[in-house]
Amino acid sequence: MRGLRPFLAGSWQLAKPYFWRSDERWSALGLLAAILGLRFGLVGMSVVLSYWNREFFNTLQAKDWDAFIALLFWYRRTDSGLMPGFCEVAAVYIVVAIYFTYLSQWLQIRWRRWMTGQFLDQWLADRAYYRISMTQDAQQTGTDNPDQRIAEDIRDFVDNALTLGISFIANIATLASFVGILWGLSGDTEFFGVSIPGYMVWIALAYAVVGTGLTHWVGKPLAALRFRQQRVEADFRYALVRFRENMEAVALYRGEGEEKARFRYRFMALTDNWWAIMQQIKRLSALTAGYEQVAHIFPIVVAAPRYFAGKMQLGGLTQTSGAFGRVQAALSWFVDRYPDLAGWHAVVGRLITFQNAIDAARAQAGRGFVMETSADGNLHLSDVTIALPNGTKLIEGGDLTLTKGHSVVVTGRSGTGKSTLFRAVAGIWPFGAGRIAVPERAFFLPQQPYIPLGSLRHVVTYPNPAGNFPDEDVALALADAGLPALADQLDSDENWAARLSGGEKQRVALARALLMRPDWIFLDEATASLDPEAEADLYRVLKARLPHATLVSIAHRPTVAALHDTRLDLQRPDGRAGVLVATQP
Repeated sequence: MRGLRPFLAGSWQLAKPYFWRSDERWSALGLLAAILGLRFGLVGMSVVLSYWNREFFNTLQAKDWDAFIALLFWYRRTDSGLMPGFCEVAAVYIVVAIYFTYLSQWLQIRWRRWMTGQFLDQWLADRAYYRISMTQDAQQTGTDNPDQRIAEDIRDFVDNALTLGISFIANIATLASFVGILWGLSGDTEFFGVSIPGYMVWIALAYAVVGTGLTHWVGKPLAALRFRQQRVEADFRYALVRFRENMEAVALYRGEGEEKARFRYRFMALTDNWWAIMQQIKRLSALTAGYEQVAHIFPIVVAAPRYFAGKMQLGGLTQTSGAFGRVQAALSWFVDRYPDLAGWHAVVGRLITFQNAIDAARAQAGRGFVMETSADGNLHLSDVTIALPNGTKLIEGGDLTLTKGHSVVVTGRSGTGKSTLFRAVAGIWPFGAGRIAVPERAFFLPQQPYIPLGSLRHVVTYPNPAGNFPDEDVALALADAGLPALADQLDSDENWAARLSGGEKQRVALARALLMRPDWIFLDEATASLDPEAEADLYRVLKARLPHATLVSIAHRPTVAALHDTRLDLQRPDGRAGVLVATQP
């Protein structure tokens, strides 16, 4: 597997915070210690069963009925000491295995919960999610499908870290436990006149080394293929989600054929990569299956000469075979787990690149615009330059002051940068420079309102908790926004994003403004889905209900412009940086 050192470093970087710095570290370490203790207990019982197996088969060879029954149900004194019955060992083994699984799952969900919370906190902090969405790299190694990375990759990382990590440690314990047994059972053998003690240990080591080398050579492309599979799976799922969210528009456009073609295109990328994985796994499976089948008979063949020479009994032969299998399996852990390791390698890569993208986005948070709270309650832009992600300047060196109490309409041709200007004022646009002083209680209404999941009460009061406003206030806001029929459905939990029309969504957004009662309201074509008469009515409602609020609107209709005191026209001649020109509304 390529990049072993970065993989191990990345795994440690992801795992360390939970076990070393989190507020759950002591309980997490305690759970991990208990899980390892139970796993070591299973290894210890496998050692006991190895000796029990020898005595049991020797009993069969001797046709000793009493010893046979004792070894099954009770206990028996043997040359190896007091040997418990199989039923007792099996009962303890079952209990230990159950609690090993239970505690492992408990630690897994706790770790995943904490890690998910950390990623969400960092992704949402400083609006890193927004900058990442605006600056996707060409290869999308760290920015594509953040939902999948948080929902699935964290789950897979935690699962693999615990499963493979504990399995690796248990294999070391197994190797340490059984290599001594195999060494003692092997005896000495001569090879070209040289006496070799514990020869079966060396044979198991050579067998595992050859298998590991071949497995790595055959399976090394799997990690990159797994990485890409995560991406194409998420791309296909995201296309389906986008279709579901825009079904009405697709239906109106009669775009089913195009959607089907895009679905097939994305699914073809998925199947092509899956086919490459299949081919690689077929080669790997051919190697590992043959390796495992030979391993079943190989130790018996190697130990058979000593058995036929009368140097060991049947029980000794079976114990030798079992011990060889345990040692060989421990040494061949890399072979057996290679597909899982390849998947884990891909998950670690996706999470680390995502973490790096978040860190890079947050590192840029303090750069660009200097955002301040206005001391005099007015809006000030000083030497402001606003650009696109590709560097194209929309406004350069702009100075502007908007006075509270005087409503302003911003006009200009489509694409000149009016909405981007609002984003800069809101403090979310990362590309530009200058100083912006914004009044403290400002509220922004985009053209496409966000409708969250949940009850209608939650939808209307967003982004505040639903309990912050009495039902009477929420119902009054809906009525003022022109939606009185919805006032009795506040507890209805439906897919409101699909149920409400474009105009109704904009009315809901205006109802939010009426509830919030801000000092400044910035409307980015926030009533464009309404007819001119309804649009004018809502502006009159806003001015009547919020007489002290200053309205700043982006609009194209003369009816809206006439409702404002001042008009600013954003002009960009010949694609050059734009300027704001004051004209009559």
